Amino acid sequence: MKCYLGLFLCLMMTAVMVSCNDKQDVDGPLLRHVVLFNFNETADAAKVKELESAFAALPSKISEIKDFEWGVNNSPEGLDKGLSHCFLVTFGSEEDRKAYLPHPSHQEFVTLIGPYVEDVVVVDYWTN
Repeated sequence: MKCYLGLFLCLMMTAVMVSCNDKQDVDGPLLRHVVLFNFNETADAAKVKELESAFAALPSKISEIKDFEWGVNNSPEGLDKGLSHCFLVTFGSEEDRKAYLPHPSHQEFVTLIGPYVEDVVVVDYWTN
């Protein structure tokens, strides 16, 4: 019985890993879209959490997003210039990014976050 349970758990973990990487089936360089935010004083902790969740929901709404990750700055260097959040959106092509930028779900997010952003920096690059 333990052997079957172990095999079942192994198969389930493999299925989860495969489904998490479904969007990463692009060969060659990837286009990274780096977005850095600093929220203003009107964005309390609950609002920031809501905005984080709204950005994190975009990959389920926009098929051109190949991968997505984000986090809160914890660098000890003190060079963040007040930017607290980093979001990394990955595309497989220029066309994917061109579809993403005006996409209604992205534009809805931009409208939602706008009043709460003190500063934003966006940098795009192709991976080497």
